[in-house]
Amino acid sequence: MFSPASDPARSRGRRYPQAPAPTRSEYQRDRDRIVHSTAFRRLVYKTQVFLNHEGDLFRTRLTHSLEVAQLGRSIARSLRLNEDLVEAIALAHDLGHTPFGHAGQDALNDCMAQHGGFEHNLQSLRVVDQLEQRYPEHDGLNLSFETREGILKHCSPVNARKLEAAEPGGVARRFLDGTQPSLEAQLCNLADEIAYNAHDIDDGVRSGLLTLEQVAAVPLFVRHHADTLRQYPTLKGRRVLFEAIRRMLSAQVYDVIDATQAAIDHAGPHSAEQARLAGPLVCFGQEMRAQSAELKRFLFTNLYRHPQVVETTDQAKQVVRELFSAYLELPAELRAEFSQRPDRERAIADYIAGMTDRFALREHERLTGRKLLA
Repeated sequence: MFSPASDPARSRGRRYPQAPAPTRSEYQRDRDRIVHSTAFRRLVYKTQVFLNHEGDLFRTRLTHSLEVAQLGRSIARSLRLNEDLVEAIALAHDLGHTPFGHAGQDALNDCMAQHGGFEHNLQSLRVVDQLEQRYPEHDGLNLSFETREGILKHCSPVNARKLEAAEPGGVARRFLDGTQPSLEAQLCNLADEIAYNAHDIDDGVRSGLLTLEQVAAVPLFVRHHADTLRQYPTLKGRRVLFEAIRRMLSAQVYDVIDATQAAIDHAGPHSAEQARLAGPLVCFGQEMRAQSAELKRFLFTNLYRHPQVVETTDQAKQVVRELFSAYLELPAELRAEFSQRPDRERAIADYIAGMTDRFALREHERLTGRKLLA
């Protein structure tokens, strides 16, 4: 029987060839290497939306990645895609994120404007290809092509051309020739969106920056909120929110399964390679896509641009900018493996990007004598 799922036995391999593992597939092996990496452990203290010190129960990059992996595996199982590849990509997709979430990324990109810029997806690839140092024979984790391809979710044309020059026909080729990544990579992209939309509602209400009444007016949420109260009229407090979010998540998952299966059936790919040529196949239905986009606009306006979030965002950017300037002026303050590199600015960016929120704050206070985001 033909299948468009990625087959680990037909993987395009690793940059440094290795003998197969006796008890694990290539994608299981990737997943295990990611879980044991230093960069993965750091995600527990990296911001999703709310800084780590603002509360113990807000999502971090680690818990977000786990939620993406759970959603991705659930959908992959129903679509008969490769669950292990989905999980590996999901767990690694944010390894390159800076401290302080998108605020840190934007500030670091500004600092690197004259030196190639900074993209967190490209940085995630740098982490697994170069910056992790765990093996005697090579830098990086030496992951399979399919996992690396999925990690590089976005890439600018300039960086895609650079990657293609270094690795012809490699993970950046699709950004130049307009083909798609594996169905498993496509699925992770959508599971990422489903996860952060749901948990940002939860964290936004928990923080007090959003009210349940505000969220209950959003079309994607409103029906599930009403159905919850209809079935449980005496239910109150956070249980109402949790149940409505649970139902909203389920509705999105089932919609993706139905819409994607229909798209696959229509395109009729007989292999993973044919699926790459068929255009995007993992998708929402039209109505769900519109509702998801409306929810994203709501969160952008009411949560991500909330004055309290913007205030912490501005301070976070200041921390990153001042760290970058301090290391440029005092390169000896970098760890040795970074201070000795000839590409000074990129080395500083790699060092800062790898920091947790709390380490970045401690370093900033040590180097500047000022305490921000206390």
